[in-house]
Amino acid sequence: MTIKLNFAGMTFKQIKETCIYMSDLKQARDFYNGLLGLPVIGFVEDKHIFFRAGRSVLLCFNPADSRNKKSPPPHFAIGKYHFAFEVASADYEKEKAALMAKGIKITDEVTWRNGLKSSYFEDPAGNVLEIVPEGVWD
Repeated sequence: MTIKLNFAGMTFKQIKETCIYMSDLKQARDFYNGLLGLPVIGFVEDKHIFFRAGRSVLLCFNPADSRNKKSPPPHFAIGKYHFAFEVASADYEKEKAALMAKGIKITDEVTWRNGLKSSYFEDPAGNVLEIVPEGVWD
């Protein structure tokens, strides 16, 4: 199901890209591709690595490089980012168990008002990731 949002005459279908910053792109590849299985769709050494995540794209930029760009505009940040991967509701427990079987520590699990649970974990740079079942925001 696609939900179209309309703000002041603009119609958005979804957020297509999420961007995080990691100075160690090999570590990013090892984690997001090696452990989580996201396909690599673009890589430029010391600059960036991009992953396919369903219909979305996860961009990992080296902040030392991206802060000095002319085009696209310079961007960088520091700190812990957060984003969530959606999984099929029926597969939530299986996906959580798969993370733990790969040595990924679940740092928190929350039960939301609608009774659905989500689990938090971190990548090697300390970004806070989450798996959520379909319907968590419905």
